[in-house]
Amino acid sequence: MKPMPFPLARLAPLFAALVLAGCASALPAPAEHAGVELPATFSSAEGGATWTQAAASEAQPRGAWWLAFADPQLSQLVERAGDANTDIQVAAARLAEARSLLRSADAQRLPQIGASAGVARQAGAQSAGGSTPTTLGTAGLTLSYEVDLFGKLSQASAAALQDAQARAALLQSTRLMVQADVAQSYLQLRAVQTERALVAQSLVSYRDTLRLIERRYQAGDAAELDVARMRTEVSATEFEVLALERQQAVLVHALAVLTGDVAGRFTLAEASAQATLPQIPAGVPGTVLARRPDVSAAQAQVQAALARVGVAQAAWFPTVMLTGQGGYASPELGDLFLWSARSWGLNALLSLPIFDGGQRAAQEEGAKARLEAAVAAQRGQVLGAFRDVEDQLSALRLLAGQAQVLDQAVESAERASHLSDVRYRNGFVSQLELLDARRSALRQRRNALQVRTAQYTTTVMLIRALGGSWEQGAGQV
Repeated sequence: MKPMPFPLARLAPLFAALVLAGCASALPAPAEHAGVELPATFSSAEGGATWTQAAASEAQPRGAWWLAFADPQLSQLVERAGDANTDIQVAAARLAEARSLLRSADAQRLPQIGASAGVARQAGAQSAGGSTPTTLGTAGLTLSYEVDLFGKLSQASAAALQDAQARAALLQSTRLMVQADVAQSYLQLRAVQTERALVAQSLVSYRDTLRLIERRYQAGDAAELDVARMRTEVSATEFEVLALERQQAVLVHALAVLTGDVAGRFTLAEASAQATLPQIPAGVPGTVLARRPDVSAAQAQVQAALARVGVAQAAWFPTVMLTGQGGYASPELGDLFLWSARSWGLNALLSLPIFDGGQRAAQEEGAKARLEAAVAAQRGQVLGAFRDVEDQLSALRLLAGQAQVLDQAVESAERASHLSDVRYRNGFVSQLELLDARRSALRQRRNALQVRTAQYTTTVMLIRALGGSWEQGAGQV
């Protein structure tokens, strides 16, 4: 067999690597939405509304959806949280870090230029004076560039880009989560305050009744049992007032933390009017997968994992590095920058590991495993997104039915309480019957208030499940 000429023999490894690169099969791109078959409609959407599918858009404006509640204090709190919430600040810092890593990955694809200068004192065979020590001064520029023949650097840059996009989506997700938490805490606080006022009114009525019964007992017109029952009712109602005050304090402190304030000094003015309950329009387009930033982040993480598989596969191929240097070198410092002292050099280096103990194979297997995990996580996010919307739509539909039934129950209970009070004062019914009627009326009013509060908070949760407002115009829902 005739040996190859020397130049071709030196380039044989490179030719072999290029052939392997051409034969290497790229990994198939993960299925859109992680292979989840998307339904045409939500089962709880009224009127068979069609929910559209669109590409992920984590940077899409979410809209000032909280303005739909028509509560100025709520709007102010949401804006304060956007500026001072610590979770949002942490997510923003992580996005800045991801973008810096992207710039660093992009910089690896560009030529690297550096400057160097030095003075060396040496003696021996390598020195100009033989065994006599000499001083060698050098100054110059160096240039290095890695040829990205097999896409290792471009894949690393693509992975960093997807990481940055995922962090941008997570920032949007954190901001939306904080906005929803502020809205829910605020609406629950207003409901607790209203409920406390309702129970406090009942407490005033019970205390008036207690004083009346005590006077009648002292006059011999009422039994001691009636007094004991009324005192029990007063004490139980006072306990309810204190419990509601405790809930109010907890919600106020939660709002303080969400808005980046100290719990002890956070104050909130009294509500001037009740917030408006937004109505969900029928047939709203279902841009869940396009609007939810957590789904967008999961999709970007899959693409980043896919790019890193490419980086691991490119490690099997040679690395080609071009370097060059130019400058001056002279044994006399005074002659260092003379034209005759100039020096330069060009180098091309091809490196390919022959045996690494299975390190590259392990890294490729690990990258593929992380890709599989990212695809599974994305599938979970997609399934969770549809579950969240289905849950909130079902809850709103059932809560509307509960509210209608409770309105009738409140009206009937109030009428029964009024009639029982009249009959008791005229001596037709016992005190026990009167107390039962009052307790029933209070219970139905509190139930109606709690259902109303659930409608508010569920609406907020639906907005969060949709990824923001369901209209494109900011400031409207």
